[in-house]
Amino acid sequence: MEEKIYGLLGRKLGHSWSVSIHQALGCKDYRLIELEPDELGAFLKREDVGGLNVTIPYKREVMAFCDVIDPAAEAIGSVNTLVRREGKLYGYNTDIDGFLYMLSRARISLTDKKVVILGSGGASLTARAAAVQEKAREIVVISRSGPDNYDNLSRHASAEVIVNTTPVGMWPSVEGQPVDLERFPRAEAVVDIIYNPNRTNLFLQAEAIDKKDRLLAGEGLRLEERELHGVHPIRRTGGLPMLVHQAKRAEELFFGKPIPDYQTELILAQLWQDRTNIVLVGMPGCGKTTVGRELAKLTGKPLVDLDEEIVRRAGKPIPELFAREGEKAFRELEAQVLAEACAQSGQVIATGGGVVLRPENRAAMRRAGRVYWLRRDLNVLPKEGRPLSQKGSLEEMYQMRKPLYEAAADFWVDNNQTAAEAAQWIWSELCANIGH
Repeated sequence: MEEKIYGLLGRKLGHSWSVSIHQALGCKDYRLIELEPDELGAFLKREDVGGLNVTIPYKREVMAFCDVIDPAAEAIGSVNTLVRREGKLYGYNTDIDGFLYMLSRARISLTDKKVVILGSGGASLTARAAAVQEKAREIVVISRSGPDNYDNLSRHASAEVIVNTTPVGMWPSVEGQPVDLERFPRAEAVVDIIYNPNRTNLFLQAEAIDKKDRLLAGEGLRLEERELHGVHPIRRTGGLPMLVHQAKRAEELFFGKPIPDYQTELILAQLWQDRTNIVLVGMPGCGKTTVGRELAKLTGKPLVDLDEEIVRRAGKPIPELFAREGEKAFRELEAQVLAEACAQSGQVIATGGGVVLRPENRAAMRRAGRVYWLRRDLNVLPKEGRPLSQKGSLEEMYQMRKPLYEAAADFWVDNNQTAAEAAQWIWSELCANIGH
């Protein structure tokens, strides 16, 4: 029997997680297929094509090569799944299944909302169809040159749901952000279909606004109480649930067999555990390296000790680096090493005590990781080999850095216990909060 081709069709696919997802769903031969536009037609005519997912920039282009297009995909105007049956190429859109699953999982409603969709490509068509299906009150598509564009966003300041379907902020160009959310003061939800990194800058800004609002309303208030006080949470989601669920639906079409929905959550959990960085921050000497070693043993993730890597790069101990080149040179090297570490996934990263001083560092840690602030009594923190700890009062340093640790961290962890206990708590917390 002729071997069939299964895979993801696109132009540049180095960022894709689709192979591991489809292999987990049972398609062991799934692969990445990178083609230039002039290669598309010949490839899609191949009789050994079994099933393909389609991504940027071909979701509309492949429609011209389909013999049959599912009515739902035809209505959307975008195809992301191709299946060859009995010599004919069938086109479907499973993105909408994934998009609606993602919204439901994050408890985001589009019903009777003003929805602003950033971008006008194939993914935008899917978001638009979902908004129509969910009976949004108003749907606005923002493009670079259309009547609604990035120069006249102010006319849509009343938007309640913001959906990003552009690649702005996607790995490897993670510093980008399509819009400033401060321009949408009534936003209740932010949906970013990007899944790599876990949290884009747009997602991080939504988190920051939500956190600020919670602090203004009172940190102790429950969700219902915050809403009674007029402070509504900004619900938010990245694109990983959409990616996994649309892949599940595509597999059903490839092989004609139903797959239970719980498989989506099982794969999400595995990806979250495998690929999320665990980042440890805290005062110098609070035990980040020791807890990091325990986490590496517990999880099987490699440990990146930022200070050790800095010493290796500089070719000298940190006290000597401080003495010869000053703190500024140290912080520059620290930021560079951290950015490189955070560009990888599935690691334990033990940082230096002052890594939180730079906002770009705080963003880098949060984008691809879950950040834990280790807290230990100041009177037991060692000072030897730590230039800044020896320089002045640890209490003063702590009070200056405390709001920065709070801004960087997802959770704080009491490290007046054993390192093994702290590591176990961190791992349990990460596993219990998939994608949150």
